[in-house]
Amino acid sequence: MTQKTPAQLRAEAEADLVPLGKQRIKLLNALEEIDAELRPKIVTAVTMEVPFRRIQDLTRLSPNTARAWHKSHAG
Repeated sequence: MTQKTPAQLRAEAEADLVPLGKQRIKLLNALEEIDAELRPKIVTAVTMEVPFRRIQDLTRLSPNTARAWHKSHAG
């Protein structure tokens, strides 16, 4: 049995990352699209005084992010 070189081990480790890395990139891209649609709805919800905890419960968006989105929109 031959021992693998460090370069071969690195190549295998890198190859192991590819499928999950591609899946993660795809999910992050989808999340960006969802966030683009969600952002104005969050701004409206905060303006209408929906509690930050309720927004978090409904969207899993952190209260700090909801505040930041509202603040950036309000200017």
